[in-house]
Amino acid sequence: MSSARAKVLEKHDDDVVIVSAIRSALTKSKKGGFKDTRPEEILMNVLKHTYTSTNLDPALIEDIVVGNVLPPSGGASAARMAAIAAGIPIATPITTVNRQCSSGLTAVSQIANSIKSGQIDIGIGAGVESMTFGYGAGAMPDGYSDLVLETQEAEDCLIPMGITSENVAADYNISREAQDTFAALSFQKAAAAQKAHLFDPEILPIRVKQVSPDGGKQFLVDADDGIRDGVTVQSLGKLKPAFKKDGSTHAGNASQVSDGAAAVLLARRSVAKKLGLPIVGKFVGAQAVGVPPRIMGVGPAYAIPHVLKKTGLEMSDIDFFEINEAFASQALFCCEQLGIPWKEAGLMGKVNRWGGAIAIGHPLGCTGARQIATGLNIAKHDNEKVFVTSMCIGSGMGMAGVFVNEQ
Repeated sequence: MSSARAKVLEKHDDDVVIVSAIRSALTKSKKGGFKDTRPEEILMNVLKHTYTSTNLDPALIEDIVVGNVLPPSGGASAARMAAIAAGIPIATPITTVNRQCSSGLTAVSQIANSIKSGQIDIGIGAGVESMTFGYGAGAMPDGYSDLVLETQEAEDCLIPMGITSENVAADYNISREAQDTFAALSFQKAAAAQKAHLFDPEILPIRVKQVSPDGGKQFLVDADDGIRDGVTVQSLGKLKPAFKKDGSTHAGNASQVSDGAAAVLLARRSVAKKLGLPIVGKFVGAQAVGVPPRIMGVGPAYAIPHVLKKTGLEMSDIDFFEINEAFASQALFCCEQLGIPWKEAGLMGKVNRWGGAIAIGHPLGCTGARQIATGLNIAKHDNEKVFVTSMCIGSGMGMAGVFVNEQ
């Protein structure tokens, strides 16, 4: 064991620890389990579970940060409504944050930093997105400044995400077959994990009302409904490119448009011990970096080395990685660039052991927090200790966080 790994495994009273990490199921936008459920309702449920499941007095929660990328009316009001409806006192403040696809991780990092600085002792970092209600033309502005667009890389921030995937594939010679192989493995791993009920400990079942001709019926949403069994490279090979006529990115090797929420309850270790709260993990650190907007998907290839350098860790110190699969092109590139083997079948690989966003879904603001819940679940199941979560970010960034399992 390296000295750096041994150091992050040490336990100190001023550590930022994870008391609870839970998520909703992730469901298909406009046709899945949450198609008739507003984001604040999904968020309300996960926020309430974070303190009721740990027997924490909600009055002790000193701050909440919620990642949300496509918020109606600015987002903060809906998050505030969710917290109040969840039984969290009026005195507890809340804010929303938008760092695109890493909003959930940014929320957790901000709460962790508030604890580290002594500003608070207990807080929640969360993420939510309803791409049913927030995604599409309604979220687009009516224009941009011509002066700002004179800067090429500023204009590149407007490149559609699918085209940035095509740019990564073209720039780094990533074949359609390689992308489909990566995507098929994601589906196969996720389907196997779901069949084995491995996701169950991290998913909070939520009862919602779905619209129907008879006025609506109650429905329990307790499983990711975008996971498909039987996906193969051959079946993916039949799909047409979605963004360029001669392109390689399509509906089967890109992340799914989804609805969902996740929440991570954090505390100073000394406070958690004093209150008798369960400690399931530790936040070690997180870092964000910028990359060229036209190839935004390469973000994890730069963010992961950055956070490892800051924490003194080496790649060999990390037991496994959860890298968000915005597109197979970029996730595959990042694995290759960092030397992370990705072709293992089964559930014991080094990256996305139980599949990723291609199979499970990617509710934008939720994913960064969702990956922490999944990572802790995997670490407990596989008796692992140190893991990294990471994602690329629209407009050209990457972010990565390091966590320790203490279960």
